[in-house]
Amino acid sequence: MLKQFFILCSGADSQILSTCSEGEQTKYAGVGATVFFTAVMAFIASAYALYTVFDTLYASIFFGFVWGLLIFNLDRFIVSTIKKRDNFIDELIQASPRILLAVIIAVVISKPLELKIFQKEIDQVLLEEKNTMTLANQEEIAKQYNPEIDALKSEISALQNEVRTKESEVNALYNTYITEAEGTAGTMKLGKGPVYQEKRDKHDAALTELQQLKHTNAEKISGLEAQMGQLSTNYEKQVSDTQPIIDNFDGLMARVNALNKLPWLPSFFIFLLFLAIETSPIFAKLLSSKGEYDFKFQDQETTVKSWVEQKVNERKLLVQTDHSINNKIYNDIADEDELYQYKRKKARELMQLQANAFFEHQKKSL
Repeated sequence: MLKQFFILCSGADSQILSTCSEGEQTKYAGVGATVFFTAVMAFIASAYALYTVFDTLYASIFFGFVWGLLIFNLDRFIVSTIKKRDNFIDELIQASPRILLAVIIAVVISKPLELKIFQKEIDQVLLEEKNTMTLANQEEIAKQYNPEIDALKSEISALQNEVRTKESEVNALYNTYITEAEGTAGTMKLGKGPVYQEKRDKHDAALTELQQLKHTNAEKISGLEAQMGQLSTNYEKQVSDTQPIIDNFDGLMARVNALNKLPWLPSFFIFLLFLAIETSPIFAKLLSSKGEYDFKFQDQETTVKSWVEQKVNERKLLVQTDHSINNKIYNDIADEDELYQYKRKKARELMQLQANAFFEHQKKSL
């Protein structure tokens, strides 16, 4: 049962192969097994690749199964259409397009399996790329908010400097009237005289202005800090909204690019493995000598070809003979006087009918 199934997979004529030796049947069963297991690997590879893209198990299995059937049909077609010839160069030229197609199929099959085999290494590369992208994204978003935040900080700093300047002025006035009272500066008289009072009043007025300035600037600083807080909130929200895009940066193309950043040698050997599997039935047919099946298949093919050519030639001869006979018959009839007189009589009657019809038409017109 299994042997017959693999023979079916090989694309060989099971009716002819059943009349061949056991060894010949085993050879084609091996070719069919290679075709079958290549299709199985194609199914696994495509299902994984589609699952990476769509993240849906049942859809990935279904479309992977369809892809496996397609690869199975292509491989079976490739193997079954390679015919043994007497010249190896002719066979190689015949198989060259099929070898090229096998190489393409090997690339398509091997790449998703490479992604699965090197999944941990690819995840590490993607993690590093995501971290780099996250930092770059934060810096790029910060460029939108930093100028406004810096401007607000400058305004706050200016307001704070204004208060400090006023405090320095008040402190200087305080020292002035204190030293006036102590007699260490100013009039150099100890006690609280008119000059002291004048300086004290000036200090008290400046102190009142300082308190009012502190209150006003505090309100302004509070408003500016609220704006800075809102900008910071907007920045964090934008970073948070864009982060899922970076977190989901693990699709098929991203993984293929990450795979290309890994050392190429292991990936190349996996490709060679699938290339060997995919092309092995073709090269097995090319390198093997003509077997019993090939001779019987050629005998059946040439039999049909000879029979068809014979039928075509017979039809051509039949047409040529019939044409010659018809020419001879019509030539003989053309020389008969009886036929001439008969056709002459009928022609006269036809011309009379035409003349009568023309006369009646002209008569009605008048």
